[in-house]
Amino acid sequence: MKAIGTTAAIALAALSGSGAMAQDKPGFRDTPTLPGSQWKVHDADRPHPEAVTPGATPGAPPSDAVVLFDGSSMDAWTPTGQPWTLAGGAMTVPARAEGEDASTLVSKESFGDVQLHLEFRSPNPPEKSSQDRGNSGVWFMERYEVQILDGHDNPTYADGTAGAIYGSTPPLVNASRAPGEWQSYDIVFERPHFAADGSVERPAYVTVLLNGVLVQNRQPYTGATVWRQLAQYEPHEDAAPIQLQDHDSPVSFRNIWVRRLPEAARSHDARGDAR
Repeated sequence: MKAIGTTAAIALAALSGSGAMAQDKPGFRDTPTLPGSQWKVHDADRPHPEAVTPGATPGAPPSDAVVLFDGSSMDAWTPTGQPWTLAGGAMTVPARAEGEDASTLVSKESFGDVQLHLEFRSPNPPEKSSQDRGNSGVWFMERYEVQILDGHDNPTYADGTAGAIYGSTPPLVNASRAPGEWQSYDIVFERPHFAADGSVERPAYVTVLLNGVLVQNRQPYTGATVWRQLAQYEPHEDAAPIQLQDHDSPVSFRNIWVRRLPEAARSHDARGDAR
């Protein structure tokens, strides 16, 4: 009789054990229980993740995304002032007459924890400098900003450049492209949690990739974004709209989508158990 190979012997031994790999559900039932979890290591009964179809090309929305702008319609948004312009598959902050109020773009749907993809373009040739050059921003829950700015050869204060948590945390690096080039944000935003008395149980966190480069690695917000003041938290609802800022600069946007993230996506160190 021919000797059984090592790999085959291991497989037969696994199948012969009392907690062996189930025929209908691959996995085990005699392994240790994961700390803080109801599931065992390699648990045969643990639910499988839902299947999601990725976008056909890089940056395209996956099958479970909420598409907020696909280049053809701005129906997912409401401007607070005059309408934004739509041309060439992009929507652009409208020109503002002297004394006219800003026209922030507000999503009609509300969101909490999300993954967001967004592409933006600062005007070219650039005009002005510092915070007056290609300035906009994406605001989660209408409160927590990730800065949009023409960050290419444009000195400004560190916590106000592209990729910054505005007024708080500069980006790890300056990954900005030249003005007139399309740029991308891929952002994971985790909403804050408040206790019944209004105190902060867990701050908001954000992870940001600018043009595929990590510029914020799960950094906390110290509160709602504010200019020239210390940010502070005030209790609010669990979901709120996303805003795109009008800072009187004709910044353009395209290909915007979000994915609502489930409870299991929340960082494990805040949950006290394994995912």
